[in-house]
This record gives sequence, C-alpha cells and structure tokens, in this order.
Amino acid sequence: MAWNLLKCLNGAVEITVLTSAENRSAIESALALRKLDSVSFCYVDLPSFLRVLQRWQGGIQLFAYLWQWRAAGAAWRLHTQRKFQLFHHLTYENDWMGTPIGALLPIPYVRGPCGGAHRIPQSFVQSYTFRGRLFEACRRVGQWLCRHDPVFLLSQQRAARIIVANQESLDALPRRWQHKSEIMSINGVAREDFQIARRPALAAQQRFRVLSAGRLVRIKSFDLAIRAFRNFVDQCSAAEREQVRLDIIGRGPERDRLCALAAGVGITRYVRISDSMPRDNLLREMASSEVFLFPSVRDGGGLVVVEAMAAGLPVVCLDLGGPGLHVTDECGIKVRPINPDQTVQDLAKALGRLYRDPLARRRMGEAARRRAEEVYVWESLAAKLVGIYHEVLRAEISGV
Repeated sequence: MAWNLLKCLNGAVEITVLTSAENRSAIESALALRKLDSVSFCYVDLPSFLRVLQRWQGGIQLFAYLWQWRAAGAAWRLHTQRKFQLFHHLTYENDWMGTPIGALLPIPYVRGPCGGAHRIPQSFVQSYTFRGRLFEACRRVGQWLCRHDPVFLLSQQRAARIIVANQESLDALPRRWQHKSEIMSINGVAREDFQIARRPALAAQQRFRVLSAGRLVRIKSFDLAIRAFRNFVDQCSAAEREQVRLDIIGRGPERDRLCALAAGVGITRYVRISDSMPRDNLLREMASSEVFLFPSVRDGGGLVVVEAMAAGLPVVCLDLGGPGLHVTDECGIKVRPINPDQTVQDLAKALGRLYRDPLARRRMGEAARRRAEEVYVWESLAAKLVGIYHEVLRAEISGV
C-alpha cells in the first residue's frame, strides 16, 4: 500500500518517509527503476538484538511499537530542520496501537487507514485448537490493554483525521472520535492489472470454475470453502459435476488438513490445491474463472478480493472486515456468518445461484470490475488522501 501510494503522491506533495532500515535495499532498488523526485527517505533501525521479537506474532507488534519510539526521535530532529506541515501515520498501522509521533509532534496528524478491530465470530473460535483459542483470547486482551495506553489515547485525541479500513474499526471508535473518522480501503490495484486480468468473451461451454486464494492458515477458513463446495456438488446432476471445480491457490500450514478434508467429504476429484504463484499469474487465473470464493473469518483488508473484482469476477465472501466493505450486492454475494454450519449452507446456496444463472454472474462480474476501476485504483486512493491533507491544513489555518 505505502509504495503504491507514494508513487501516486509523488509530485503532488513533498514527502519525507520514515521507514525501517530493513526496507532500505528494496527501496533503493525500486528507486533505481523509478525515481520519486518529491519523496525522500529516512531509515530508522532498532538494536539488532531486538530483531528476535519478529520471530513470533506478538513480538512483531511489540517490535513495531518500539520502532515507533525510535522513529519519534528521528521525526523531532527532522522537524527542526524541515518544519513539516503534517504527519501521516500510514503503515505499520493498527487501530489499537498508539502512535508516539502523532501523540507528541506538534503538527496536524492523520492516522490510517488502520484496522484490527475485526474479530472471528465466537461460534467459529470454538472449533479451533486450544492453542488457536488461546491466541484469540490473548489478542482480545492485548488489544484492550493497548486501547487504554496513554500514548494511544493521546494520539487518537490529537489526530485531525482517523481513517479506518473497515466498518468494524469504525464501530470500535468511541463516539467522541467518530466525527473525525472515515472509511478508506487499505487495498488497491494498478491500472495495468485490468489489462493483465482481462476476461475472455462469454464462453459457450458450461464449465464452472470457482477460485479461492490466500495463505493457507486457519483464519482464512478454506475448510468452509471445501465444505460449501461439497454441498454445492451434491446439488448438481452427474453431468453437471463433470463441469465444476474448486481451485485453491496458496501455501501454508493448513494444506495437509485441507487435502484430508477434501478426501474425507468425498470431493477430491473436484478440488485442486495449488501452490502460490506470481501475482500476474494469479490475475490470469482469476480471469479464466467464473467466481471468486473468499471465506476468511478475519481479514481487515482482503486485497485478493479487490484483485478478483478487477478481474471481473463476482465474489462470494463473508460480510466481515475488508471483504464486507469491498463487495456490494451488485458485484457479489455476502454471507452473514452466524455459525459454521449455517455459513457453509449459505455459501453453497450462493454458488448454486451463480452457477444456475450465467447472465447474473456476468452482470455481477462487470459491476465488480467497474467498482474496482472507480474506487480501488491507486491514483483514486491517492487523490482522496491529498484531499484529506488539504482539508486538515485548511482547518488548521482557520483554527477550526
């Protein structure tokens, strides 16, 4: 997100980027291909012994918080030299983590897009292993503690604008801050993606390929996709079953369990689980599919959903987090997850509806592509940010 937005903001505003020293080689390689004339970079690092924190999930969050304190010192030093007009905490951003620069630097402050308030419905957590349930419980407690951190409270109070990534994060904001908040996606696509993912003309055959993609981890809930597809296959005649297939693309620790589940429910011949692939190849796979199925129960962004929309695919997903924001009734079918069995049944019904009505799925796919072009192109998101910057600075000048 940050790099794509910087490319679009280049020339519109003068930017100094504070980022981790770990990003330096990648940034310098990218700058050798495309120079950003109005963007400069300042690299900040923590002592090397703290990098051990990045080996586990909770440690990554702690490392990010400590890094922000080091970055705050660099921000103060730079501000004395350059006299910044505005600070924007773009990423690494959570809606529950304090921002020392925003809390302490005496200039207008924009926060986000940030997410994190979205949670796995409790009825789904109950089927997790003890370790999985413990992690989710610790996540909730940790977020509660962080939301009461004085630095968090001060940074939220000082923020001129709080941009959130989904409805759950907006709802989690106390009422006293909601007047200065708005929703904006953390996900976007490049204009060239629409050419890579261009769909062929409506095919004459009745092939029905459902695509799903992402990291094969528990919260992505690909088990729901397999169970739903099994219910969908049961609705098909013997001849129809020869034309349907579910392709899951990704890698992760859940792969063996998902393969075993497909075998256990008797649909191995209809399900293929493939390794992850370069992004351009994935976009082409999307373009040759009929429906994108994304059953993740906790996903604040859901970039792959936006990419599927850019490829002209109707999306079947859960009405949660980022996907719940991206997908409208015109471009897909959202299922409200009450419990796993109900969700599987409703996902299967959605697949059946789209299978039986090729014109409806074509219409939804075209609407999805239009929405991606109108809302999710990086240039559009960057223009929205520039508008926010100007509004904040005008309010600062007028004393509002």
